[in-house]
Amino acid sequence: MTKILLVEDEESIRKFVKINLERENYMVLEAGTGEAGIEIARSERPEIVVLDVMLPGIDGFEVCQVLRSEFPDLGIIMLTAKAEDYDKIMGLQYGTDDYMTKPFNPTELTLRIKSLERRLEIEEVKSESIIHPPFKLDTYSRRFYKDGEEIILTPTEYQIIKYFMENPKKALRRDDILTKVWGEDFLGDSKIVDVNIRRLRSKIERNAAKPEYIETVWGVGYRWSEV
Repeated sequence: MTKILLVEDEESIRKFVKINLERENYMVLEAGTGEAGIEIARSERPEIVVLDVMLPGIDGFEVCQVLRSEFPDLGIIMLTAKAEDYDKIMGLQYGTDDYMTKPFNPTELTLRIKSLERRLEIEEVKSESIIHPPFKLDTYSRRFYKDGEEIILTPTEYQIIKYFMENPKKALRRDDILTKVWGEDFLGDSKIVDVNIRRLRSKIERNAAKPEYIETVWGVGYRWSEV
């Protein structure tokens, strides 16, 4: 049973979401503040966190940053009352895997959680590596290396890199990446791909402004280049 931590200061929303998720057979933990959410995450080790942005004390962005640094494999969905692109992009840059704008449909939240669960799954049962020097992707341990040094990836970043390395030199459309990584039932827009690519470039490129490995294919999407 997947364990979900719900960090939301409004009790009525928290209870409503909890009831709906428990109907889908999830185990739901609750926290009313960011500080409490971090402590529960450390002690209970949930697989997924549903995180509100506007919290008393430290806000959801800071909570996301702490959780991402301590638990790279954790799935994080951010809830925000703000609909502006800037706030969504800011959340993604802090390491969240997905975001939803309030008010939201609980069915949509459940679908997004299921989509995130698929990204968290370990698909391979035997040791296998994809090697494109200077990179190596170990699909058994889900670890990614550049020149022998591990680069910590979020679950979403891992799936994007895996898709790239399985399709070198191929121009991949944003919609292809969106469907492959987020799933066919994902209801967000393709800007989430661009934000994740920007974050990946900052991790793997020598100069993210002049990328060597993840090339932009104008009007199409992106291409993994073997240098």
